[in-house]
Amino acid sequence: MTSPKAPGKAFRKGITLMELAEMFPDEESAQRWFEERFWPNGRCCGHCGSTNTKEASHAKMPYWCTDCRSYFSIKTGTLLEYTQLPLRKWVFAIYLHVTSLKGISSMKLHRDIGVAQKTAWHMLQRIRKAFDDSGPFDGPVDVDESYFGGKRANMSNAQRKEQTRTRHRRQDGCGWHQGSGHQSGTRPSR
Repeated sequence: MTSPKAPGKAFRKGITLMELAEMFPDEESAQRWFEERFWPNGRCCGHCGSTNTKEASHAKMPYWCTDCRSYFSIKTGTLLEYTQLPLRKWVFAIYLHVTSLKGISSMKLHRDIGVAQKTAWHMLQRIRKAFDDSGPFDGPVDVDESYFGGKRANMSNAQRKEQTRTRHRRQDGCGWHQGSGHQSGTRPSR
């Protein structure tokens, strides 16, 4: 008896695209899902954050805030604000973005959910911004085999002289790559 093989390193457990389509058959199901995610402790106003809200009869803004006296919807104050796209398309865009190993291009998203490429690009920008919770270079950054600059032949004479002077100074004092593991005064192999 042989044991079954492991699923492999590319295997990820999650919901399939077909399961997602069954979870969100219409716009109302997408609306309920976003409300559960954005308002886990109950509905609150996207303008002022108040929980003194009630349902309204407005066509596009189904809720009314009694504190700031304004209409709002699930889109107000979120990444979905100022968009005319159905919430169902946003659900599929978020799913495709988070399940892709290397991210998804705006061209692929525009083909998959049926929007213009420019719209897909803006959607992805908003989704990335919503998931970005860290500042630039928040943790350690490793850079290997970096090359800064261009070909010497493309430089002006003044830049060539400056580069030569800088190179001689580095050889005398700091080495070619300070702090990169190379010995001072030795040039790394290319």
